[in-house]
Amino acid sequence: MLKDITLGQYFPGNSPLHRADPRMKLILTLVEITAVFLCKNMYSFILLIAFTAALVIMSRIPPRMVFRGLKPIIFIIAFTAIINIFWTKGDNLLFEFGFIKVYFEGVMFAVFMIIRIVCLLAGTSVVLTYTTSPIAITDGLEQLLAPLKKIKLPVHEFSMMMTIALRFIPTLIEETDRIMSAQKARGADFTSGSLIDRAKALVPVLIPLFVSAFRRADELAVAMECRCYRGGDGRTRMNVLRYSALDFVLLAVFALFCAAVLLINRFAPGFSL
Repeated sequence: MLKDITLGQYFPGNSPLHRADPRMKLILTLVEITAVFLCKNMYSFILLIAFTAALVIMSRIPPRMVFRGLKPIIFIIAFTAIINIFWTKGDNLLFEFGFIKVYFEGVMFAVFMIIRIVCLLAGTSVVLTYTTSPIAITDGLEQLLAPLKKIKLPVHEFSMMMTIALRFIPTLIEETDRIMSAQKARGADFTSGSLIDRAKALVPVLIPLFVSAFRRADELAVAMECRCYRGGDGRTRMNVLRYSALDFVLLAVFALFCAAVLLINRFAPGFSL
């Protein structure tokens, strides 16, 4: 399961999304999130699925890699679906067993929520983290938040922390997998027993993981000090960010998608949230 976590990983490539400016991709991510939560009926959700699939194809990232990244949230998706099925009331009763009642509205709500979660994670990951290096994300985020420097907010430090966190997610996942393999070789069992027993079995994993994380943080701090890092004041960049025609084309496409969702919600018939 740990090897299936692709959050924070960057897949190099030369697709239109890879070539887009990181500042624009941050803006596109916000537009994508807004559009996902604006979807209200089945036609807008169908459009959302098609748009997310188009993003995956445009990124040229293998779909299996995108789906692998969804495996860790299967429990959250299943839990959300169950809550919506059994807690949502309606007028069309489909199934009744004692106090358990399942309505058509509850099933549709569950389907819509599953689509929303999957498309939200897949779409934003493809637009941002999968196609943008951590350094590019740092530069883009810092320049977008640059106006906040006038009110003395530490924009550079905040961007640096975000990037370091993204950068070390795959490293910590790999370290966790290595520690678990070592503990299994010593006879540890992480798959059998009750939920409490499994939680207790993770203690020998968490302690060395925290020690390793603090050691890596200390080594990183020493390395930055040895390179005379003193924050963002007066620092220059090797690659200067510039918007291109591709960025504005992508912005227009995402804006049209958001407008299409609003029009479908307003004029297209069908079951809606």
